[in-house]
Amino acid sequence: MQCRDKIFFKAGDIVIYNDDFLTTECIKENSIDLIVTSPPYNVDIHYESYKDDIPYDAYLQFTEKWLKKVYKLAKDDGRLCLNIPLDKSKGGQQSVYADIVAVAKRVGWQYMSTIVWNEQNISRRTAWGSWLSARAPYVIAPVEMIAVFYKKRWKKMKEGISDITREEFIEWTNGVWTFPGESRKRVKHPAPFPLELPKRCIKLFSYVGDTVLDPFLGSGTTLVACALYRRKGIGVEIERKYCEIAKNRLIKEGMILQRRLV
Repeated sequence: MQCRDKIFFKAGDIVIYNDDFLTTECIKENSIDLIVTSPPYNVDIHYESYKDDIPYDAYLQFTEKWLKKVYKLAKDDGRLCLNIPLDKSKGGQQSVYADIVAVAKRVGWQYMSTIVWNEQNISRRTAWGSWLSARAPYVIAPVEMIAVFYKKRWKKMKEGISDITREEFIEWTNGVWTFPGESRKRVKHPAPFPLELPKRCIKLFSYVGDTVLDPFLGSGTTLVACALYRRKGIGVEIERKYCEIAKNRLIKEGMILQRRLV
């Protein structure tokens, strides 16, 4: 099937492909300036068809496959902002962040830094382990991580237009970002991240007009940020239902006029 048949929605410089990222051939190698994404966490979130509770070794193999692919698609000065959990307890304690960083480095990504996203959300806590006892307490950090990588060189090879303000730059180069998460009910997706996350990554790590990719588009938040902040945006999403949600959000929240639709 040709790539044009995989296009679910296109408006100006924004495009959604309804496709499997691991097999899609619709994105050129060495064409992406920035990847902003949050892959499946493997914590048994109920997606439409993707199985989110595979054995941990298989999950890391899946992670290696998609990280290799985005590496090929990135330009030599391309960057990756990867939103992942610090750790997980469901299905056994695992150091998810440390393991995924190790996988990314193994496939070629160069590590730059990590941003701690403080969601300030302790309401999800359901387990304490041994209550008021040293026998087996559970320590749970209400944070997520945004690991930042680059392909071959950190310094951008060409000059461009940055739209970040002085105040934003000072605040966002602090490695702890504090803002709330997104409502699943509002965006109708089981694992959304808030617009503030891709907004900050896009404005801090890319120029106006750069091409941004989200290989696990979900409810479309990354492309909404692209539309609002004048980046070219490519999203790949295997679930048609989520493509529809992303399209509707782009039209409504991204303020894309009907006359721009193609």
